Amino acid sequence: MDTEASPRSISTHLRGALNACRGAWAQTARLALDIALPTLCVACREPVDGEGVCAECWSKLSFIAKPFCPRLGIPFVYDPGPELLSMEAIANPPAYARARAAVRYDDVARTLVHALKYQDRTDLAPAMGRWMARSGQELLEDADVLVPVPLHWRRGWSRRYNQSGALARVISRQSGVKLASEALRRVRATEQQIGLSRAQRASNVQGAFKVAADRGSDIAGRRVVLIDDVLTSGATTDACARALLRARAAQVDVLVFARVVDTHKAPI
Repeated sequence: MDTEASPRSISTHLRGALNACRGAWAQTARLALDIALPTLCVACREPVDGEGVCAECWSKLSFIAKPFCPRLGIPFVYDPGPELLSMEAIANPPAYARARAAVRYDDVARTLVHALKYQDRTDLAPAMGRWMARSGQELLEDADVLVPVPLHWRRGWSRRYNQSGALARVISRQSGVKLASEALRRVRATEQQIGLSRAQRASNVQGAFKVAADRGSDIAGRRVVLIDDVLTSGATTDACARALLRARAAQVDVLVFARVVDTHKAPI
């Protein structure tokens, strides 16, 4: 037997050793940076240990709990009775079956979402995703697969990551539900939804999403939970849900970190 190591084997061992050195160096660098520059709370800018949000700011978040609309997850100010829908759910029923959100989209929630979305604060995703998993437990117990709302490739290139995908990965680990991050594609670049009316938002995302031809088996016959950071008018999630249903999803539910709540609308 030839006891001499092959060039390929030597190359593999050297590559492994180099990667290990790189990993150790990166860990040391992160530790040194943490010591020199302690993490600040994204909301109040006070030093904080852990995941970037202090306990006081977490306590200021308005978490959504029952009673709420069983279809849209909109919180009610009083309990109108079992299975009673909100006016919005009756007047404009969405393509998806149910929606749930962890918190109301208030000042602290907006700060967290914007930090995750635009400021590379991916360290916020674990805490936000855990709260989403807790709030969406009812949906996740029925789910077969998680699908994050996708970015168009040009926007993904500029941001370097998809915040909905980061949240979906945390929820998948928490719940054990399979993640199909590449199943749904944004096939048309769209304008930012900020500042658009409800009708303009719906028109902006019409036809923008499609299930990839080679990923249809991930969706067909499956109960899908669509993951996003914020639900405002619901235009984006509705367009995504329609694309998933066209690909023969058995059911589509929606789970977000925060949702806009109109406190002036009462249940019927």
